[in-house]
Amino acid sequence: MGNDLRNYNIIMVDGSEIVNGRFYFLVLNSNQDNGDRHPIFSRKSSNIDLGGDNMIKTTAILLNELKDYANPTAKIRRLVDHGDLIPIVRGIYETDPNIPGYYLASMIYGPSYLSFEFALSFHSLIPEAVRTFTSATFEKRRTKQFQTPFGAFTYRDIPSQAYPYGVDLYSENGYSLQIASAEKAVCDQLYKIAPLSNRTELEQLLFEDLRIDQDMFFELNFPDLLDLAARFQTKNHKLLQAYISRGIKSGSNS
Repeated sequence: MGNDLRNYNIIMVDGSEIVNGRFYFLVLNSNQDNGDRHPIFSRKSSNIDLGGDNMIKTTAILLNELKDYANPTAKIRRLVDHGDLIPIVRGIYETDPNIPGYYLASMIYGPSYLSFEFALSFHSLIPEAVRTFTSATFEKRRTKQFQTPFGAFTYRDIPSQAYPYGVDLYSENGYSLQIASAEKAVCDQLYKIAPLSNRTELEQLLFEDLRIDQDMFFELNFPDLLDLAARFQTKNHKLLQAYISRGIKSGSNS
């Protein structure tokens, strides 16, 4: 479909669905009067396909595609046995065995977006490659883990009031992806850490324990980082706000 999100003033994702094998985000724009509205994307990809030609299929889609067979369910089983369909989780299949696992994260469990260690690595803030696809959720009240042929996936809550902000929407090879911005990934990661006591502990966590590249950290968008940190209302985020504010005053980030 080749839509450019710069043509939209996107403020909220209302949900998602799969139609005819394509994954669609249902988007409301600011021209609609829908009461309380909350921004969800701090940035917008300049090249995005809403509902690309991906190869994720649900059982319902497959049953419709195979409706002319005498036993569509048996046909699905044969396709799985022959390797033409790869089961991801119950009711969801992929046809390409070689795609990166992060393409599938939001389909496996949601609403969710990729964040925490995976997003820190994605944005090159940490040097290590992350083997687990880590995602943020809200109001699930428990951490979820899935082992699939495409890798391990984990999902962890963050506060509802912080969830919609600082999420970037990308498109790769027809797959639509939601990934935390670099600033949001830092805030999400701090939320899962036990309360810190002071600035020294914060610096040790960021630059020694997490091994965040210090130069890249000070190239982050500090106004965005301050805004996002304020939405978490935890001690760790208050320490981060104070640390950033001091950095801005000293000229570390303009």
